[in-house]
Amino acid sequence: MYNNEEATPAFTEFLELLGETVCLRGFSKYAAQLDTKTDSTGTHSLYTTYQGYEIMFHVSTMLPYMPNNPQQLLRKRHIGNDIVTIIFQEPGALPFTPQNIRSHFQHVFLIIRVHSPCSDNTCYSVAVTRMKDVPPFGPPLPPSGVTFRDPAAFRSFLLAKIINAENAAHKSEKFHAMATRTRQGYLRDLAENCVSSAPLDTASKIDILMSLASKRRERARAREGAELGALGGIAWRVVAQDFGGGAAELPCVLAISAEFVVLADCSTKEVVFNCFCADVIGWTAERLALKIYYGRGDHVALRVPEGGAQDIREVVQRLKALTIGCETVDMTLRRNGLGQLGFHVRLDGTVSEVEEYGFAWQAGLRQGSRLVEICKVAAVTLTHEQMIDLLRTSVTVKVVIIPPYEEGGARR
Repeated sequence: MYNNEEATPAFTEFLELLGETVCLRGFSKYAAQLDTKTDSTGTHSLYTTYQGYEIMFHVSTMLPYMPNNPQQLLRKRHIGNDIVTIIFQEPGALPFTPQNIRSHFQHVFLIIRVHSPCSDNTCYSVAVTRMKDVPPFGPPLPPSGVTFRDPAAFRSFLLAKIINAENAAHKSEKFHAMATRTRQGYLRDLAENCVSSAPLDTASKIDILMSLASKRRERARAREGAELGALGGIAWRVVAQDFGGGAAELPCVLAISAEFVVLADCSTKEVVFNCFCADVIGWTAERLALKIYYGRGDHVALRVPEGGAQDIREVVQRLKALTIGCETVDMTLRRNGLGQLGFHVRLDGTVSEVEEYGFAWQAGLRQGSRLVEICKVAAVTLTHEQMIDLLRTSVTVKVVIIPPYEEGGARR
């Protein structure tokens, strides 16, 4: 689905029904995190308004296509971080299952199937699949077999369905918990950093003003590390390992905001790496070094000079606060009497099954764990066959894993 290079006539007809194609460069309205300055996320996108709402669509065929990247990570970083996803199907398409593409954030899929496209008899049918903790939302679907033939009525129905789907998803357990944590963080910040020690009494206004003025210097000091909860970027001086340049070291500034992780070259001032915070899945922290894992196990390696251990601790605290990632775990795995390790691994390096009470299970390996290093080799650089061969033939199997979520799903 992410590898479509061109829009078919039927898909183009559907997009024209939904909204208007706009040029992103210089676009001043709601852009949904698309680049409106340098065309890094494509030159055009689909935009519309509905009953006071601005809607910018992340359209797979309008986002940049990378022929050497079959996973199309740039497209996934936008579409995979959307709560509501529209799946467009033409006649003869196979049934859709969310298991093929569902990410950690995608909670609702609207499946649109076109019938007799690009003709006078064009019509559309709609189906919905949602996470079990997302409550039902309107407008209600028509009875089975009934299609939308009026383009204006279908557009109004679909846009209302999209907006209501996003609102309903925010009531799910995951997003409710995220909103609660955010509100608690703001309240805690107000209580700890914005409360004056000056008392209020029943004196006159003049007396109160004089009291506040006289006690202004007694205001409580901000707690140490309060800035780590800021939404804007916080920066640290680091040295990054440039794997593309013969493992040379590159002086950089590491900046982490509520949305992005960015590395900028100190000499050229250019961004040499960036990813969404939502893409960060884990990290390995040492006293003066740090590896940040993202996507399906890619990583950036950083270090700080002697005396910079506090910077590493601050970066880790920032990552804990803003990402879904966690600390990696080193394991040495033993074989049973048959020479087996007692677990199975998928193509992407995630563990699909662990033999209960076997050596791997006793070491702490669980279903959903992600192998990021196998015997000092980055798992993302290995094919599935190479991973299996390395696990089978190594005398001592040492792995670095990213533990799964508490419910058992892999971090991705």
